[in-house]
Amino acid sequence: MSKIDLAAIEQSNRTGYPAEFAGAVAGRWVRRLGPATGLADFGVSHVVLKPGAASSQRHWHEEEDEFVVMLSGEAVLVEEGGRELLRAGDMAAFPKGRANGHHLLNESGADCVFLAVGRVPLGKAHYPDIDMEWDGDVYRRKDGSGF
Repeated sequence: MSKIDLAAIEQSNRTGYPAEFAGAVAGRWVRRLGPATGLADFGVSHVVLKPGAASSQRHWHEEEDEFVVMLSGEAVLVEEGGRELLRAGDMAAFPKGRANGHHLLNESGADCVFLAVGRVPLGKAHYPDIDMEWDGDVYRRKDGSGF
């Protein structure tokens, strides 16, 4: 059967971020739907942001498109050009290679829930607000040194 039993998929707030940058996403809870359902060509994550949490550090990818669909609650989309409120039913797209650092912040008093669609991160990701880059395998400082 193709219907997904969301409750049967592990929900985790783990992050690969270095400790100094991990606090922003401590209230982010993710269910990785792709591996649990056999999807291999793209990833889909069911994400819950607790009040005060960020979806990620603000970033953009050289080789990965991203797409977000808000399911419930509200979050502030923060991009290079400013801030915009997203509510249930709203969508946002982040084309690969476009240097538009973005993330979602839950500034409300209630959880917000969204689906994030993309690929397993490949290539480089840039984090304009902090001294970090993803090189396709590991997080490094912008000068190439490790954490």
